[in-house]
Amino acid sequence: MVEIGVVGKPNVGKSTFFAAVTMHMVEIANYPFTTIGANRAIGYVRKKCPHLEIGKQCNPKKSICDEGTRLIPVELIDVAGLVPGAHEGRGLGNKFLDDLRHADALIHIVDASGSTDSEGNPVPKGSHDPMEDVEFLENEIAYWIHDIIGRGWTRIARRLSAEKIKVEDAIAERLSGLNIKEGEIKEAMRKVQINEDIGKWTDDDLLHLSREILRISKPIIIAANKADIADESFLRDFLLRAKGKGYVVIPMSAEYELALRKATRSGVIKYKIGSENFEILRKDSLSKMQIRALNMISKFLKKFGGTGVQKILEATTFDLLHMIAVYPVEDENKWTDKDGNVLPDVFLMKEGSTALDLAYKVHTDLGENFIRAVDGRSKRILGHDYPLKDGDVIKIIAKT
Repeated sequence: MVEIGVVGKPNVGKSTFFAAVTMHMVEIANYPFTTIGANRAIGYVRKKCPHLEIGKQCNPKKSICDEGTRLIPVELIDVAGLVPGAHEGRGLGNKFLDDLRHADALIHIVDASGSTDSEGNPVPKGSHDPMEDVEFLENEIAYWIHDIIGRGWTRIARRLSAEKIKVEDAIAERLSGLNIKEGEIKEAMRKVQINEDIGKWTDDDLLHLSREILRISKPIIIAANKADIADESFLRDFLLRAKGKGYVVIPMSAEYELALRKATRSGVIKYKIGSENFEILRKDSLSKMQIRALNMISKFLKKFGGTGVQKILEATTFDLLHMIAVYPVEDENKWTDKDGNVLPDVFLMKEGSTALDLAYKVHTDLGENFIRAVDGRSKRILGHDYPLKDGDVIKIIAKT
C-alpha cells in the first residue's frame, strides 16, 4: 500500500488534517508536540469505477465504491512536529525522522496564515513567513540523509576505489532502511552531475546529492493550511513564492474538512469527499452559530474548489507518485474473481509498471509462474512487458 507521511512543525494543523482525511481521531491541541508517537490510519483516493461500463455492481474487498466512485486506500503516517535542528536530535527529531523511513511521499502541512513561529508557538497572524518552514523542513531531511551517507565517507571512498565497488551500490546499502531504491540514487547522481572521482567529493557535494535523493525518493507537496483565516494578500504572496521555487502547493482548510466530515457522519449534511458543495439535511437542528459556520465553509469551498484536503491527498498519489489504478480479475469476460465477485480488487501501481509487475503484486506465485495476461476490455493477449494503463482490467494467466 502507498504510504504517505504527514509532516510539519508543531501546531500547524497536522493532526487536524490527519483526522479529517482519515476520520481517525487523534489528540488535537494548540500547543507544540501534541503528537508524540506516529499515528497511522487509512485515507482514500478517488477513481471512476469500471463497473459502470458493464452495468453490474462491484464487490470491493479492501476498497469502497460510492455510486461509481472507487475509493482506494492509502496509508497516512502523522508524525511528531519537526523543529529546526531535528537531524541533530533536537525536539523529537530522531523519532520524527525514524517514523518517515518507509514513507513514499510527504505532505508538508504549513501554516499559511503566518500565525505560528518556527517552534510552533502562536504568534500574531502574518508575523511569520511560511516560506521559512518550507525550506527548513527540506533542509532537515536532507541533512538527515547526508549524515547517514557521510558517516566515515573518506574511509568508505578509499575502500570503494580500491575494491572497484559502484558508489551507488554503497549508498543504496547505507540508505536501505529508508525505502530509497538504487535506481533513485542513480537518477540523483545523474541529475547533480557529481564528480566521477568519489575521492574528490566534498561535504557540499554530499549535501547536494542528499537533496536530490530526497526530491526523487520522497517527493514533497505543500499543504497551505489555515487558508480560511489567512489574509488574502499574505496567502497569495506565499503561494506565488512557493510555486516560483518549484514546489507543488495547494491552499487548504483542514478544520473545515474535519467539520464537514463530522457533520456528514452525524447526518446533519450530505457531503462527498472532495466536493465543492454540500447539502444541509437538518437545518432545524442547527443553531444560528452553526448555520453561520456552514455558510463560511460554503464560501470557502466555492472560492478554492473544495477544502483542499482531498485535492492534496490525490495530487500526492497521482501527480507526485505517478500512481495508476489497475483491477486484476480471474474472469476477463465477467470481470469477477473465482467466487463471482465483480471487480473485487484494485491496486495502485507506478506508471510504467507492467503486466508482470501486477502479477507479482497480486501474489509472488503468479509472478514467478506468469505465462500471459488478458485485457478485460479488448480480450487481447498481453505479454509480460505490457505497460499498464490507468483503469486497466487485467486477467493474469500463470502455470499451475
